Amino acid sequence: MALNLIKLAVGVATPEALAERQAMRSHETGAHDGRPFFRTRSFPRRAAEVLDGGSIYWVTAGMLLCRQEIHDIVQDRRDDGTPCTGVVLHASIVPVVPRAVRAFQGWRYLTEPDAPVDLVGNPATGDELPLALRRELLALCLL
Repeated sequence: MALNLIKLAVGVATPEALAERQAMRSHETGAHDGRPFFRTRSFPRRAAEVLDGGSIYWVTAGMLLCRQEIHDIVQDRRDDGTPCTGVVLHASIVPVVPRAVRAFQGWRYLTEPDAPVDLVGNPATGDELPLALRRELLALCLL
């Protein structure tokens, strides 16, 4: 069973804005063959489990809204040369059933049973609703 990560996308309001930010960063840095990535201080101790089909679940504006499959976890260097960990992602961003999440620092592990299901293609999830309406209904505990 794959193990996932969950992380805040600070300053990002939508999955589309996340994709734009990742594309811009990949283009500017040229790192990881132009694939989306993020850098973090800590190398996951359970990296083998994460690389066995895990995803990163992104929290945007207080809501867990989407995920991306993790392609690789590698030793990396920040722009200033300090060592860090690079988490290389697949480009496609998959919407998930939204859920409110409290703020936290860094990333956390997210087990498969605790991860939300994909939104697209799941008729029980209301995937035809616009994001703004889904947020409102969630705030009212109607979804």
